[in-house]
Amino acid sequence: MYVLDSSAFINEFHTEETVASVPLVREELGDESAYRFDALEGSGMHLHIPDAETVERIERAARETGDFEELSRTDIRLIAAAFELDGELVTDDYAMQNVAEKLNVAVEVIARDGIDEQRDWTFQCQGCGREFDDQHDRCPICGSPLSRKNPA
Repeated sequence: MYVLDSSAFINEFHTEETVASVPLVREELGDESAYRFDALEGSGMHLHIPDAETVERIERAARETGDFEELSRTDIRLIAAAFELDGELVTDDYAMQNVAEKLNVAVEVIARDGIDEQRDWTFQCQGCGREFDDQHDRCPICGSPLSRKNPA
């Protein structure tokens, strides 16, 4: 089963396999891509609402990788749906791919190259330069904003 992100509808992803999505994806779409969502829903696409416990698990994993702030509510629920349905997530979003990789959720990319490796991001203060494993709104030392940094 494929679990479709908005990019699947935008880029006209086609498959003969069973497909699913989450209702929030429809809100992200406009024009022809919204019609494609509606058409697939009308022809039997499964709309899945993941359990709250699974959503919390995905959020924890996203915090661990440092991708939490990059993901929308929709993104988190799509990963959760793919996790619960043992499906393959169809997305071009790198942050979603990174979290999915951490959770051993298979990913199919559409219009871009997929990620090469799973990363656990670190965060660097833009003021004092200190690095942190966890994301905060501000540096706990000097109060400056933090930016995401590739640990490699």
